[in-house]
Amino acid sequence: MNFPADLKYTKDHEWVKVNGSEAIIGITDFAQKELGDIVYVDISTLGETVEKEKVFGTVEAVKTVSDLFMPVSGKVLEANKDIDSAPECVNTDPYGKGWIIKVSMTNPKEVDELLSADAYKKLIGA
Repeated sequence: MNFPADLKYTKDHEWVKVNGSEAIIGITDFAQKELGDIVYVDISTLGETVEKEKVFGTVEAVKTVSDLFMPVSGKVLEANKDIDSAPECVNTDPYGKGWIIKVSMTNPKEVDELLSADAYKKLIGA
């Protein structure tokens, strides 16, 4: 499994890539493997401000639906339109083409509370 060191991670298996006051968010390689074949991603919070640890959408796999939890508080600026027509990108490239949302962080200091790649690996026993 792949866990890029330049990203931050949550105990709920989301990753965050910070770029100034914006962040790109997706699910980890571990999460996509656990879910199996992803068939649909629903982001119902576009344009809304969502608090840290609140649900911002869902991922639907063949056998289950899983909530997506906001790793940092912020306004949802954009959802990845490419995964509407190709949700399997979340499986094949979770840290690249399979990103899920971009947000404008309302409290960038929350990033400091997220896990490093090493801490996330320990959490999942990798």
